[in-house]
Formats: sequence, structure tokens, C-alpha cells
Amino acid sequence: MKKLFLIAFTGIFAIAFTACQSSQTTQSNTNQNNSTMNMNDTNQNSVAEDLMSMKNMKGSMMESSPDAASAPYDLQFLDTMATHHQGAVDMAKPIVAKSDNAELKAFAAKIIADQNKEIAQMKNWREKWFAGKPPAMNMEMPGMRDSMKGMNMKKMEASGGNLLDLRFLDMMTLHHQGAITMSKEALERAEHAEIKTLANQIIKSQEAEIKQMQEWKTTWSK
Repeated sequence: MKKLFLIAFTGIFAIAFTACQSSQTTQSNTNQNNSTMNMNDTNQNSVAEDLMSMKNMKGSMMESSPDAASAPYDLQFLDTMATHHQGAVDMAKPIVAKSDNAELKAFAAKIIADQNKEIAQMKNWREKWFAGKPPAMNMEMPGMRDSMKGMNMKKMEASGGNLLDLRFLDMMTLHHQGAITMSKEALERAEHAEIKTLANQIIKSQEAEIKQMQEWKTTWSK
């Protein structure tokens, strides 16, 4: 009888142990899958943050994405120019909200519309050509770091009246010059014809805007 009880107990223990091991394996696989999904989500969020968060420049200089310089040039351009464009959008918003100058408000609103459109286009190309690639925003691309020098969003936003308008003109002029420098390099280095077309468009439109801003500054500084 004792022997029969021992055999039965041993069989029950083996079944329970096998079930436990199976449960642990299933849980391990589930955790592994969740971890992979979380890594993908984190990567996507990181890309979005690099592309859409220029507001950090208010207090400190932005940093390049890890290993950005080793990424394909076209990917660097898309991520860096999209981030640069977002800076112009963030800079123009206080003018739309606070400036007393209707002409400048309309100018700022056009910058927001134009650059948001180009950001969307660059994000579409990125998804098409470099899906799943990590962020490649490179502060060392020609024109990027120079266009951030002297940027002080907090100081500009704290201003009002004519001083607000003049500070905006100074900052946006410098910012546009950086975009032009970066675009000129893209004409030489980009592999995709679409990027070269966009670079030409940026050069043409932003050179015209710089000229307009310089004229306004001369007039409004008197």
C-alpha cells in the first residue's frame, strides 16, 4: 500500500512539475515578446522625440543622436532638417500669439505652415526609405550648430512689442542661414533626387525670407 501511494505521489509531482515548467516557458516567451515590442515602441518614440522636440534648445544646446554620424547621409539630413524645421515652427508660434505687427504675424504663420508641410514630407520619406532605423539627428552637420548660437527662446518669449519682433527677426535670420548651409551640402551629397529638390526649395524660399527680414529690421529699428 505504501509503495502504491509513493508511486501515485511521484506521478502527481511529475505532472505538476511539467506544468510549472511549461507555464514558466510560456511566461518567458511572453515577456520576451513584450520586451521586443517595448524596444520597438521605445525606438519609435525616440525618433519622434528627436524630430519633434526642438523646445529643448530654450535652455541648453541639443545633443546629436547616438552614432548619428555613421548613419546614411540622407537619413542624417532628414532627421536633422526635420528637427531644425521644428525649431523654426516653435520660434514662430510666439509671434503669431503675441506680436502686434499684422505683417509679421502673417509671415510667421506662413513659416509654420510651410515648415510643418516639409516636416511631414521628410517623415514620410524617412518611413519609406529608412523604416525602423534609429534617430540620426546630427548637430555637426554644416549649419546646424551655427544656427543655434545666440538662440534664446525664453528671452524672446518674455519680450513684447517691437523688441519681440526684432529678436524674432535676428533669431530666424540666423536659423534660416543654417538651413541654407545644410541644404547646399545636401545638393552635393544626397543620394535621393527628392532630397535635392527639397534642398533647392529651402534655399530659394529661405533666402527670400532672409532678405525680407533684413529689410524689416532696418525699417523697424529706426
